[in-house]
Amino acid sequence: MKYSNKPVLLREDGTRLDGRKPDETRPIRMEVGVLENADGSALVEFGKTRVLAAVYGPKEPIQKYMVLPDRAVLRVRYHMAPFSTGERKSPAPSRREIELSKVIREALEPVVMTELYPRTMIDLFIEVLQADGGTRTTGVTAASLALADAGIAMKDLVSGVAIGKIEGKLVVDIDEAEDMYGEADMPVAMATRLGKIVLLQLNGVLSPEEFRTALQMARESLEMISEMQRKVLLEKYSQVLQS
Repeated sequence: MKYSNKPVLLREDGTRLDGRKPDETRPIRMEVGVLENADGSALVEFGKTRVLAAVYGPKEPIQKYMVLPDRAVLRVRYHMAPFSTGERKSPAPSRREIELSKVIREALEPVVMTELYPRTMIDLFIEVLQADGGTRTTGVTAASLALADAGIAMKDLVSGVAIGKIEGKLVVDIDEAEDMYGEADMPVAMATRLGKIVLLQLNGVLSPEEFRTALQMARESLEMISEMQRKVLLEKYSQVLQS
């Protein structure tokens, strides 16, 4: 989506450009087991942002030098499809995609019980099909679901959301326009039942009080998102047990 001039991000009645309240997420949809050829997969949508995640493994590494004797190697590739943005993106991995692959891997490693799969590899592919803000947090949410769908042992699920500051007000789950024209963007991912923050970044400036408020807003939203993750997994495997 393109904007020739800065849009009005916050209306007089307090609602945002898309009609949401400041503490309201975009419509969220989740589905697991969407790819037959993957060991685990998930499709997650936050509004117009759509992300597909696929897991392959645990499996024997192709190169022996990648083997770790005490745990599995978790490899993550975050990639934006050429058609995911308004202007066609090069299919070659960008510096940002390489960085976000590392960020998401480091967010997932504390909860994935890699010690149960020594001398193996787990490959995780995250493909952004459509980008409208919050791709890294949608990506980590989808990745966590795909790992669970593959039967990979985890201490907890990981959920992500981005808190932003627009026209001086903190808002939940920013979209592309709010990210582009807002004053701050704070992606957060948590293992909510463990109470552990596994990803926290800040672009822009927040006061100490704003930071504490933003973190609390993130926690409340992530608890809701985490429950949605658990529900979609339970629904799938309840159907499997009944069939």
